[in-house]
Amino acid sequence: MMKKIILYVTCTLVLFFISCSNTEIPSQTIQLTNTSKFELTDKPITIKRSQLTVKDSTAVHPIILFGSDTITSQVNVTENNTAWDELFFVLDFKPEESKTITVTWSHQKPEYLIRTSARFGKRASKDAPVMPQTQETMLANELPLSLGYQQYQTDGPSWENDKVGFRHYLDGRNAKDLFGKKTAAISPENVGISPSGAVEDNYHVMEDWGRDILAVGNSVGIGGYALTTENALMRLGVTVNDTVNNVDRTTFKIQNEGPVNSVLHYMYEGWKTNGRNYNVTETTSIWPGMYGYKNTVSIDGLQSDENLAVGLVNIHNDMPLEVIEEHKKYTILLTHDKQSYEKEWWLGMALIFPKENYMGYVEAPETGNLSNSYLAKLKINNNEPVSYFAIAGWGLSDEKFTDRAEFIAYVNNLANQLSAEITIK
Repeated sequence: MMKKIILYVTCTLVLFFISCSNTEIPSQTIQLTNTSKFELTDKPITIKRSQLTVKDSTAVHPIILFGSDTITSQVNVTENNTAWDELFFVLDFKPEESKTITVTWSHQKPEYLIRTSARFGKRASKDAPVMPQTQETMLANELPLSLGYQQYQTDGPSWENDKVGFRHYLDGRNAKDLFGKKTAAISPENVGISPSGAVEDNYHVMEDWGRDILAVGNSVGIGGYALTTENALMRLGVTVNDTVNNVDRTTFKIQNEGPVNSVLHYMYEGWKTNGRNYNVTETTSIWPGMYGYKNTVSIDGLQSDENLAVGLVNIHNDMPLEVIEEHKKYTILLTHDKQSYEKEWWLGMALIFPKENYMGYVEAPETGNLSNSYLAKLKINNNEPVSYFAIAGWGLSDEKFTDRAEFIAYVNNLANQLSAEITIK
């Protein structure tokens, strides 16, 4: 899974690809319009494959041109497909600006500057080296304490963009941790691996790229989740001290990994908790330019008295939680303090939810299998997905995040950008 960081493909190179073909390849003009009054940076755009036209079946790689510039893009496979079915890219817009792009096709796969990444590694035994993987199935009795060792690099998959990184505890805890980044480059592939190839916690030491900066404990971290009813708080998974999971079967795969979008997919089958049985589907997506990620959760087996409880760890935060409800589409929960390890650095964290789903928040107990968290309650219906965003701004990533007002301003601006709609014609 080694990655190369290379220069953007130039329009000249793309045209070379096309001119070398013996077949004339058609192009397609598409108009994109920012319908909002906000300036947009790295706005994600998805065009379905069914909206694209191409006559030459051998020219399988779409290329996006904006004037003389080539726009970095990738093709994605969605959950239920084996062939790609969407074209993904990010683009900047001025308020109410329209841009006309041209989609043409190449026989050769283009290469772009890499701005997102997903990483997952596993060792088959305690003495085996960590090997890169793209998918995994874990049964209830395959936790670190029952195996006698940690089998996963960084305790599970990690994902990042040019601004920030995260990791998911696939080892039964299902919490989400935070990597602070000091550089736009993708972090090294051997983060979490010793020189001999063993699993090693070497990411709590500052490196040129950054480090793990968040204490998670028995919380669900930043953007992890549970279910709550009037009388119960139900954690998806267990803690580091348990030997058997409350989920029968956990499956994971890197669904897409590309220069501008990386997508991770999870399924939790047979989640038994509080006398109930659920199946959960989760998709995590990250794209460039944003200090955060998007998470989408769908649950089967709901009995209509549950709320999704999305967590914001509250271990080293001594400042009050801020709830921002001024946006038309989103509600924001936000903290800002020296809340990294040992309270050494300023760190702002936020959750952005659809306003129509937000039902208030509760605080988890200070002890127990789910503790030290603010938990936003979201309305969720059986088998209907709910999406939200988890955001983190570290003072060493950008000095402005040392100031609470600056972090709040960033999150408010991001909520405006997320609410902006792009029409595709």
